[in-house]
Amino acid sequence: MILFLWNVFLAVAWALAVGQFTLAHFAVGLAIGYAVLWFARPIFGDSTYLVKVPQGIRFFILYVLELIIANLRVARDVLTPNHRMRPGVIAIPLDAKTDAEITLLANLITLTPGSLALFLSPDRSVLYVHEMYLEPDAAATRHRLKDKFERRVLELLQ
Repeated sequence: MILFLWNVFLAVAWALAVGQFTLAHFAVGLAIGYAVLWFARPIFGDSTYLVKVPQGIRFFILYVLELIIANLRVARDVLTPNHRMRPGVIAIPLDAKTDAEITLLANLITLTPGSLALFLSPDRSVLYVHEMYLEPDAAATRHRLKDKFERRVLELLQ
């Protein structure tokens, strides 16, 4: 938490030094501040902040790519005369245990076009998901959701 506050302080200092406090200057300041803190690791010691920021950026990029792919898939299906939909409901066994992990995972799945988190089992071990484009082997879809979303959510939040 201390490194995050240092990073914000350095970003504000950068934006003030530039002479204009805009979102763009603040973002550049955050990047420069992160680089300074990364080089100052021996002073501050190892921190999870320095690891979680790149993980968060990678996860954000991955999710945006998934959104683009899912949107293109749905748009293609809407615009072409033949439908490629194979709707179905699959059960995904969860490794996520906390409310934050399960909520983030369910929201990410729901926000992706073509998929919807339907129900969480009472023992919180299985999430039921409706998929518009279920692969012929449901295990492949299950593996894709667990690998692309759940694994990365757990990495980010733990």
